Amino acid sequence: MRIWGADGSLQVDENSFTIRVVLSTLVTFAVGAPKSSQSFSVPGVGPSNGTAIVIPIGTYDNNSRQFETEVLDGVVRVYNHTRTFAASTTSSGTMRLIVMRWS
Repeated sequence: MRIWGADGSLQVDENSFTIRVVLSTLVTFAVGAPKSSQSFSVPGVGPSNGTAIVIPIGTYDNNSRQFETEVLDGVVRVYNHTRTFAASTTSSGTMRLIVMRWS
């Protein structure tokens, strides 16, 4: 990918910025499970150079809830609830966790 600035100069190209998928795995939380998290070791990834997302697989209906991710130094956590909202409910099912390192 190449990105040019307003002045027409090249800002980002394939030699100055890369994104690599460093982990792709399925994460499952059981129906009725209490609020919890699962941790995944991802050496070399941290909040300053990594991003984690979860993508629902299969059927996703109006009652489904998204898992939440957190990137720490060398670890990515996936939660079955919104960790900063005490009244949040839990979610269940399986989602794909994708962790990317960028530079």
